Amino acid sequence: MPEPLDAALTEVRALLLDPALTRAIAAGRRRGQRPSVVRAELRPVALKAGPRLQISTSDGARPYTRNVAPGAEAGAAVDALLAEPFGNWHVETADATLQLRVTKSGEAQVHRAAASRPDAEPGGHDRAKEYLLDPGDPIFAEIGGSAAKRRQVDAFLRALAATLPDELTGPLRVVDLGCGNAYLTFAAHRYLTQRGLDVELVGVDVREDQRRRNTELAERLGWADRVSFVAGTIADAVVEPAPDLVLALHACDTATDEALARAVRWDARWVLAAPCCHHDIAAQLRAHPAPAPYELLTRQGILRERFADVLTDSLRAGLLRLHGYRAEVVEFVDSRHTPRNLLIRARRTGTAPTQAQRAEYRDLVDQWRITPRLETLLAEAGPTA
Repeated sequence: MPEPLDAALTEVRALLLDPALTRAIAAGRRRGQRPSVVRAELRPVALKAGPRLQISTSDGARPYTRNVAPGAEAGAAVDALLAEPFGNWHVETADATLQLRVTKSGEAQVHRAAASRPDAEPGGHDRAKEYLLDPGDPIFAEIGGSAAKRRQVDAFLRALAATLPDELTGPLRVVDLGCGNAYLTFAAHRYLTQRGLDVELVGVDVREDQRRRNTELAERLGWADRVSFVAGTIADAVVEPAPDLVLALHACDTATDEALARAVRWDARWVLAAPCCHHDIAAQLRAHPAPAPYELLTRQGILRERFADVLTDSLRAGLLRLHGYRAEVVEFVDSRHTPRNLLIRARRTGTAPTQAQRAEYRDLVDQWRITPRLETLLAEAGPTA
């Protein structure tokens, strides 16, 4: 039932300033109005100077991040964001989740959910945590998975929830590339159907035995008509028709590049890919001396490897931008659960790149004398597969 917008935003303000805040996202726009930024994300961070509220905004081209101190500074920053005519707010705390959508008439449609069970944290500290999929959901009795894997999948689903527009209606065609044991495949289907979407999901893995296993699981769950599996490589597996949403969780090294290239060829509307290892660019960095004055970045082996990680995902995001996507790289799960905790999140806009954006990318790869695998794959791509 619609509620007065001012009262709902007051409730949002209290949650944003609550020490129990874990994450909040503002996006979209109200009818006939346009915010000064296209998106804002808030999360608490622990710095040497003490706790801060990190606010990341984007104008559609470049992100801007600042850390504000609790109290008056955070209150003023939050008030400024609440004054923007965003169409949607998604707020998560340790105790609850609130989703607010501004209707065409200027009222608030609010959905509230309370945390349902304690989640044991390392060190023996328990705190209430809201799961997008309850760990007691019957699907986990079938698909299994460790507690760590379930945390990764739940975190991935949170990123998915923040990516898809609240007003989205089905049908929605989804592909999970490099699905493995299909924990994410089945969890994504459960979550998306709970949102009321008509979902058809295909899992792709190179192993035929995985295809058989996952197909049997889908049959036991009664989902065989909506969840299917294909044995084949990410680059070549037959998936028809083309999907709207592409998922890839920890596809190793250049398999992530293959997933991103396939998504671009499909003109997928949304892409969420959590990279795994980054060997390709690291090997290319070892093959050439670093350009001056950056020798110190690559002289030490461990620093060279970490720099290669950053450089690889930066170039992936840049290439997606050159192919009509708005892309960002975010942390989707705490590093204590997995060191591979970054997520490339992209939405197709169809916007043509500027000459400055093309030059920015080309200058970087030329200076370091590298050729990203994704660049090669996109150059080789023919018509949409």
